[in-house]
Amino acid sequence: MIRTAAMAILLATSFITHASEEAHAKADPAKGKVIAESICVACHGADGNSPVSANPNLAGQGEQYIYKQLKNFKAADGKPAARNNPIMAGMAAPLSDEDMKNVAAWFASQKQKPAAAKDEKQIALGQKIWRQGDFKKGVPACAGCHGPAGAGLPALYPRLSGQFPEYTEAQLKTFRTEERANDPEKMMRMIAAKLSDVEIKAVAEYAAGLR
Repeated sequence: MIRTAAMAILLATSFITHASEEAHAKADPAKGKVIAESICVACHGADGNSPVSANPNLAGQGEQYIYKQLKNFKAADGKPAARNNPIMAGMAAPLSDEDMKNVAAWFASQKQKPAAAKDEKQIALGQKIWRQGDFKKGVPACAGCHGPAGAGLPALYPRLSGQFPEYTEAQLKTFRTEERANDPEKMMRMIAAKLSDVEIKAVAEYAAGLR
């Protein structure tokens, strides 16, 4: 767990500055709003608050993280996309680098309408994993990367507070099966592989209630 935490710190140090420079350079939220209202609205809402739990809320999400994910959905230099999602690949394909920066800036500037934790039975277990991890299984505390309140860190670690629990649960499971593989150094894949369905659901439920 200590080695995993150290790795997280090193990754954050090396990637955040670069990603921050990329995401902020020439970003224009007003232009991003136009893209959101024409391309993103059906799935994520014009302001980044998704109408359905299968699609993530993007309002208030880290600007650098949104930009990174959009880039990961696009194939580049003859290589397949780092994040395999046919729907998002189609949406991201026509976007220029500037478009991606602009829409990321727009969604990041919006106010999230947070989801809520509803299953009381799950909250205690989710809180334990979030705050302490599971030493015996080699699972680090979620808070180590995503923060005590789930705010995340730019570029690398998304904001999970107030996110739909159904979406968070689904993503953890795709990391576990390696269907999603755009996590630096396989960190999320290694962690998710050690979590049961019950634990994944509990973490997702707890994160939804964080503020």
